[in-house]
Amino acid sequence: MKEIKIGILQQHNVADREDNMRRLGEGVADLARRGAQLIVLQELHNSLYFCQVENVGNFDLAEPIPGPSTEFFGQLARNLGVVIVTSLFERRAPGLYHNTAVVIERDGSITGKYRKMHIPDDPAYYEKFYFTPGDLGFQPIDTSVGRIGVLVCWDQWYPEAARLMALAGAELLVYPTAIGYESSDTPEEQERQREAWTTVQRGHAVANGLPVIAVNRVGYEPDPSRQTGGIQFWGSSFVAGPQGELLFRASNEQEESAVITVDLGHSELVRRWWPFFRDRRIDQYGDITKRFRD
Repeated sequence: MKEIKIGILQQHNVADREDNMRRLGEGVADLARRGAQLIVLQELHNSLYFCQVENVGNFDLAEPIPGPSTEFFGQLARNLGVVIVTSLFERRAPGLYHNTAVVIERDGSITGKYRKMHIPDDPAYYEKFYFTPGDLGFQPIDTSVGRIGVLVCWDQWYPEAARLMALAGAELLVYPTAIGYESSDTPEEQERQREAWTTVQRGHAVANGLPVIAVNRVGYEPDPSRQTGGIQFWGSSFVAGPQGELLFRASNEQEESAVITVDLGHSELVRRWWPFFRDRRIDQYGDITKRFRD
């Protein structure tokens, strides 16, 4: 057995960055006191989800890595002795920005980062305006609590991303997320979307024999342009085991923090029972790199 205690922090965000950071710090400290060893935060947790509009002024929210946020969370990690998965708006160079997850080791150092690979461009999710697609590949990050395959939000819909992380030796998959309901959709359609989001990631757990942790924000954030009704983030952060079993699922409306024990050693047994890696027909998968087979 290789048990680790995973802390998740599902929060709402406001326009006041200092208030967001204060509450994040308090939440991380509380999870550490409750025994969490690995703490996962939601996507772009320092601010409102600014991608609802295309506004060049929003680039002022970006920061270098290392920078102020990695210093802030590094101090927390060092003081509390925990590993933290953060999600930041990275200013790599003038005119070059990424949506970047940074993993902070328990000594406060940056142990690795991942730049979001799949970038959406939909009403209220205008991420292509802000983010250059990642160029670090699908490489797990080694930490003192295990080898983490970190992916970000829109990446979670792609089985290829999960598979490549698993093939590179990830022991668990982690998805910082910011996703919610479109106000004009019916309640039935909204529920179908939320369940699809959960189901596809549970499928990644099953297909790869790995635990999956998805942490989403919660609460309503208005559209500054008023072209849409804003986003009601649906929360529902969850932890699934390597057979897709739900070990924890948060509310779709309320803030929550939780500590969930995950046995990484169980993945070995699951992969023995369901040897998907053994039976993959790698000699027949060449067409997967094509956009479409005409």
